[in-house]
Amino acid sequence: MPPDESRSARRAAAYALAVLTFINLFNYMDRWVISAVLESIKKSELHPTDTQLGSLVSGFIIVYMLTSPIFGSLGDRKKRPPLIAAGVVVWSVATALAGFARSFAALFTARATVGVGEAAYGTIAPALLADHFPIERRGRVFAVFFAAIPVGSAAGYIVGGLVDQHFGWRAAFWVAGLPGIVLALLILGVREVPRGQHDSMPHAAPRTSTPVGAYLHLLRNTQYMLAVLGYAAYTFALGGLGAWTAVFLERVRGMSRHEATVTFGTIVLVTGFLGTFMGGWLGDLLLRRTKQSYLWVCGVTTLLAAPVALVAFTHPVKQVYFTAMVIAEILVFASTGPVNSAIVNLVAPGERASAVALSIFFMHLLGDVPSPPLMGAISEASSIARAFLVVPVALLVSGLIWSFAAWRGARVDAS
Repeated sequence: MPPDESRSARRAAAYALAVLTFINLFNYMDRWVISAVLESIKKSELHPTDTQLGSLVSGFIIVYMLTSPIFGSLGDRKKRPPLIAAGVVVWSVATALAGFARSFAALFTARATVGVGEAAYGTIAPALLADHFPIERRGRVFAVFFAAIPVGSAAGYIVGGLVDQHFGWRAAFWVAGLPGIVLALLILGVREVPRGQHDSMPHAAPRTSTPVGAYLHLLRNTQYMLAVLGYAAYTFALGGLGAWTAVFLERVRGMSRHEATVTFGTIVLVTGFLGTFMGGWLGDLLLRRTKQSYLWVCGVTTLLAAPVALVAFTHPVKQVYFTAMVIAEILVFASTGPVNSAIVNLVAPGERASAVALSIFFMHLLGDVPSPPLMGAISEASSIARAFLVVPVALLVSGLIWSFAAWRGARVDAS
């Protein structure tokens, strides 16, 4: 590649990473702003029940899960920047429209529609990023991209709470949603690049007559499916943590509601940064020794996180359980970049968006869709403390699956 062309490609890759990461931050801000205003919505003229409030979250996840395979298929066949831009516009408009809802049905429809827009972005953006960067840099690239998760999630809580306090819950949706319409224009400046331009694998997905055939081909990719199943168990644990940790801190540790939410939000923000970058750096560093480095990082850090999480949720001494919680969160977030790097590297370049979409489908179907209600049922039958014993078990299962996938892959590489 000529020097001028190489510099142009590097600038295009840097621009793609910056824009997609910045929009990913708003992605999670839009997703979690609802959690900051639930109590205000309950006291509003809409008068929803707690069950209805819960459906605002689950409705989004279910729509996101079901529409992801559609956009994954489109992302492997069409130009990707326009599809991503369209997704950003849809979720931004839907978020803003939630602020105009005059009935619970309208509010639910708006929040569910956010899932459609985010499905377009969430499936296609990682695949496009993977094609902009060589394999030996993808761990760090995805660490930057996914570091937007803790920042955006915290912003959703903080910005939503502050705007709600001063201007009302409707304004919180407008502030979170409307900037996305402008951000969508930045996507159109992201360069479409050839699929697999940095890979030694074939540049196209195996030819199938239908999108269904492409997904059937992915289901036969054993190592990819092991990575996805490990991701599902991991998401099961994260779904329970996200839904119930503040409640656990209030009921079991005796914190006030404000102290519990601020404490947990701060821990997630700090450990999310540290863990995500640590995992991405380790995955790229160890890639020089083994092609399975990303799965090994996921497996080992998650296995280590399981017993530390058990201490965090069972030990009575504050200094011990807080230290354990911080360490466990760092180890958990260490998998964020490597698992997504593994998923895009284990498939042909022409089927990456479909691979990300299928992983999203399974990680939600088996992960954070069932885990919050299951833990809630255990809490009602026994206690929230007993319910949290599910979390280290799920982390253990995830770590075992990922470690087995890495071991199996290493044996195939050696043969």
